[in-house]
Amino acid sequence: MDDTRYLLTAHNDDLARSGRRPCFYVRNYGCQMNERDAEKLRALLAKLGYEPVDNQEDADIILYNTCCVRESAEDKVFGHLSRIKTIKAANPRLFVIVCGCMAQRPEIAETFRTKHHYINVVCGTANRHRLPDMIWHSMQSGGQVIDINEDEGLPELTDIPVTTREYPHKAGVNIMYGCDNYCAFCIVPYVRGREKSRLMRDILDEVHVLAEDGVKEIMLLGQNVNAYARKEVGGGFRSLEGEVARRNPPPTPFLTFPSLLRQVHEVPGILRIRFMTSHPKDFSDELIAAVRDLPKVCKTVHLPLQSGSTRILEDMNRKYTKDEYLALCARLQAAVPGIGITTDIIVGYPGETEADFEETLDVARRVRFSGAFTFIYSKRSGTPAAERTDTVPRKTANERFERLTDTVYPIMLERNRGLVGQTVEVMAEQDGKGRMDDNTLVHFTGNENTACKAGDVISVRITDAKSFYVSGTADNPEG
Repeated sequence: MDDTRYLLTAHNDDLARSGRRPCFYVRNYGCQMNERDAEKLRALLAKLGYEPVDNQEDADIILYNTCCVRESAEDKVFGHLSRIKTIKAANPRLFVIVCGCMAQRPEIAETFRTKHHYINVVCGTANRHRLPDMIWHSMQSGGQVIDINEDEGLPELTDIPVTTREYPHKAGVNIMYGCDNYCAFCIVPYVRGREKSRLMRDILDEVHVLAEDGVKEIMLLGQNVNAYARKEVGGGFRSLEGEVARRNPPPTPFLTFPSLLRQVHEVPGILRIRFMTSHPKDFSDELIAAVRDLPKVCKTVHLPLQSGSTRILEDMNRKYTKDEYLALCARLQAAVPGIGITTDIIVGYPGETEADFEETLDVARRVRFSGAFTFIYSKRSGTPAAERTDTVPRKTANERFERLTDTVYPIMLERNRGLVGQTVEVMAEQDGKGRMDDNTLVHFTGNENTACKAGDVISVRITDAKSFYVSGTADNPEG
């Protein structure tokens, strides 16, 4: 199929006469995986002949890559779409695409079909690689194209090379898609599908290409990265017990997430390796050893707690207890002194009592998280928790949320104050900011000899601390 036909069809004769190439604007919502997917979508539109612009008012194609983890994320999309409707009323040739997790939900796709006719293409999470065909068919027919059917295999967005990134020195690499955990509150398995892991050789090929392009920091991404290779696309399968089923060609020996970390660690040019998100039930001693032993693997782990109450955790279908979570954190902290552990916590889950909430506060005090993403429970239609009638009153949930942040933030501040007076290594990002190995955000100033670019590792003497960042003075970059 000739890709140039999209450019010739889209926004056709008037643009051709003016000599201007059509432009696109992509707005992304949600997690790091969505951010990486948005980079791929931008690369796909660029490959079709479109040029990026910074404002949606200047675009000929507007694409929203959506999230639906919380109701607030969907509300933002609908709010921004109302603005798109106004823009399109003034420019009928504007082409509008909505894709991603929110679009994957059948009830949302039906709402787009019946009430949002100005949207030209609606596609889900598993078929965004077919976007060129959808654009073509919509432009040819003048009608709306909706496709949320799930393909077999992996999304082929993985094959699209990304030529521009927000941070030239770092990149995300999807190692798997989907989730098999089915937590009672979470919509992700329903919109992302079941677990599918990429072949290790394909992941390593992508990391090598990124390293050759100047990337120094890699973030390995998945809904549950430590379940990597449990189900490998291409015929490989690894059970929880570690038995490998036969496939042709044979699977990589001892194929696990820690073994992938060790392979990525050997890629020349890569200086730092991060990963998220990890599920506590699958965090093995082998993975702890990899974090401990591999210098390039950053000494930080994102380990969602969700609740400190074993009773609530069981209701959430999290498959670990409070004591098991605490024991895991203790093993991590013993193996890697000073490791940063960040987490997700939900307040006001249906049926949560004051005693349950106190258990959450107890975990926060004992683990001493270096960062926490805290949320008030958001009902997601289609999940088991959405059927519950024992909801926590909003006033109570708000009060508990404030008590949680009043517990977590002072701990974060105290941890950061412990850095004052120390000289630490920081990978520079931009505008006098960077991050330590444990992901602490650092604001730094320097002198005339401290010229550095994104990706340089510099020494910074910490002089001040806040809850969410530290500040200091930089020395000369190390390169």
